[in-house]
Amino acid sequence: MRLPDEPDIPPQINIVPMIDVVFAILTFFIMSSLFLSRSEGLSVNLPSASSGKSQPPAQVTVTIDERGQLAFNRQPIQIDALEGAVRQQIKPDQKLLVVLNADKAVNHGQVVEVMDRLRRVEGATLAIATQKP
Repeated sequence: MRLPDEPDIPPQINIVPMIDVVFAILTFFIMSSLFLSRSEGLSVNLPSASSGKSQPPAQVTVTIDERGQLAFNRQPIQIDALEGAVRQQIKPDQKLLVVLNADKAVNHGQVVEVMDRLRRVEGATLAIATQKP
């Protein structure tokens, strides 16, 4: 029973513990998401990729076999002649898709050198061929 002289105490909700719980949960999700993230990309030495997308039919293919031999549309070619051969295939006002088929055993430096030469050609779009597992 309340005495008539006591002032009414308004009901209060203490939200400080709730804020602590929300911050603890937020910290947990942030830390766990940092451990779950990984860089999305293709490793050079992988022969297949499940994230590969189908491209329209290739207009030009450049192949590097396991011995490092270079081929342009299944014809052997030297790396110095590759740029000129690709330029000859480009038609005016049209993009050219160049698909690079590199064996997984090929030296990384050689693949990068071929990619660099192909990227110098204006109008050529480079794609790297992979296999789905």
